Amino acid sequence: MAWQVGNYVHAGEVVPIDSIIIPIFRDLGMKIRNRIVWTSGHGLHCRNRLSGRHETIVWATKSDNYTFDLDPIRVPQKYPQKRHYKGPKKGELSGNPKGNNPGDVWSDISNVKYNHPEELDHPCQFPEALIDRLVLSLTKPGDRVLDPFAGSGTVGAVCNRLGRSAILVEREEYYVRMAARRLRVGSQGS
Repeated sequence: MAWQVGNYVHAGEVVPIDSIIIPIFRDLGMKIRNRIVWTSGHGLHCRNRLSGRHETIVWATKSDNYTFDLDPIRVPQKYPQKRHYKGPKKGELSGNPKGNNPGDVWSDISNVKYNHPEELDHPCQFPEALIDRLVLSLTKPGDRVLDPFAGSGTVGAVCNRLGRSAILVEREEYYVRMAARRLRVGSQGS
């Protein structure tokens, strides 16, 4: 399970939502595998505190038998021609030829904002690249993904493109129609 969370402000205090859901996951017997920080660079501007520019993704599993595939989400190496300088591998390339592990701080994916090619009329739409990384690494083709806050349907669109199925839940009728329209257009190859 990967759960993307930000924070909310209650009575002037910032409450990080992962500080609430991690204990719930643990109470359910889940194991926290990663706490990923996505730095988006943009967001609402605050006047009486620092403006938030990141969200947290909590990845938890119910058992030790889980899917994780690093290869499809590897990022380019900073020094692809770097070689071992001593020892039995001296002269050989030192990095994985498929690329580096992206780590748990993701600053290479921009958020969906004004003039972004994916922009729809949703205040906190996630970019497909962010969902790509999660779906590719945490699921296999044919798996089913649940998005209990479907919004504009990004998870459904990504799952359709990557050969996964998705269950989308959204309470706001306006966003239900938006997601349905997006999925129809996406399923027609547009």
